[in-house]
Amino acid sequence: MSFTPTPNAAGDRAQMLHEGLQRFAADVFQFDPRIATGWLSDRYFVRTANTLRHAGRDPVVTMQVFAKRKGVLAGVYEALRLLQTQLAPGYDFTELEVDTLLEGDEINQGGEDDWEPVMHVTGKYGGFAHLETPLLGVLARRSLVASNTRRVVSAAGGKPIIFMAPRHDDWRVQTPDGYAAVVGGAESVSSDAAGAWWGARGVGTMPHAMIAAFGGDTVQATLAFTRYLRDEEPQVQVMSLVDYQNDSVNTSLAVARAVRAEFGDHVLTGVRVDTSERLIDASLIGDPEVWGRAKLTGVNAYLVRKLRAALDAEGFGYVGIVVSGGFTPDKIASFEKEGVPVSAYGVGSSLLGHSRGDSGLLTEFDYTADLVRVDGRAEGKVGRTFRENPRMVRVRW
Repeated sequence: MSFTPTPNAAGDRAQMLHEGLQRFAADVFQFDPRIATGWLSDRYFVRTANTLRHAGRDPVVTMQVFAKRKGVLAGVYEALRLLQTQLAPGYDFTELEVDTLLEGDEINQGGEDDWEPVMHVTGKYGGFAHLETPLLGVLARRSLVASNTRRVVSAAGGKPIIFMAPRHDDWRVQTPDGYAAVVGGAESVSSDAAGAWWGARGVGTMPHAMIAAFGGDTVQATLAFTRYLRDEEPQVQVMSLVDYQNDSVNTSLAVARAVRAEFGDHVLTGVRVDTSERLIDASLIGDPEVWGRAKLTGVNAYLVRKLRAALDAEGFGYVGIVVSGGFTPDKIASFEKEGVPVSAYGVGSSLLGHSRGDSGLLTEFDYTADLVRVDGRAEGKVGRTFRENPRMVRVRW
């Protein structure tokens, strides 16, 4: 499923928007019914609606939404379904006039001072005043994850990115975060929940816990895992986690030999290296080619190349190498520039903004909304005026 809009004619973009809306019906998002009551809104929006009602006013306004960040817009379908289903009682969503950019559009590409409008919502303000809070929150979180994922995907140069972030945040955001990662270009996700909105199962091989449960024996854990997969989930590829003993090269060879001996060639499809950034893999310690001349902690280019050469030397060229642990756009770009033989990258918490803001990642992606028209005339705070955006598409409810 692609969420990267291409610069087509306006008609094509409108078709893309509405085909997406058809795929993502309102019930997909399982909105909390309390949204419509304002319970999840900043209280001042609820009081604004109440004040207008008390004063006998219900102006038709245009709310303009923009972000101050350069990145990827995500959460559009969810925001539109929010507007459709969570209006205040007595209001009809078909009377709302909404213009929007598309899911996956790159925004503010001219610079972070562009403040490019991504959505215009026009209608009676009493109907949607309370929705500003959840609508902006949806766009902010989804765009943060999508933007960071797109940066990682771009750095990887077409190699698959596995979204491995579910363990790094509240379980309630697994599903929308996984969806946003796909909008950003992730190839797969690590939990079923993260793939729920787009109909995918979580991928995953084995954690360190599985190896521990087999007494720290990676070979026995991998053989047991392979037997299970062949009997119960034959469509799943066999991949072994090989850094448990901090000796990835020797562990990988031992695993590959054991799997070949019991099941034959081409059954083990890959090994994953997840060496701690505080450790140096045993295969590199004292290596005269690199010892004392390079930073060797964690998963590094020297380790991956040494592992690739060892696997190839014993006829395991079909076994790919997946790397994870501390991978950012900068580190991935460095691997790709140097031609490090990696098959795929697993990336986790940094995609959620859990970083220092370095290495090409974002820590936030906030959106702002302003009323810029009231009853057909320009009205807004100084510096915030209505701005046309020719890339926007009108929603056909």
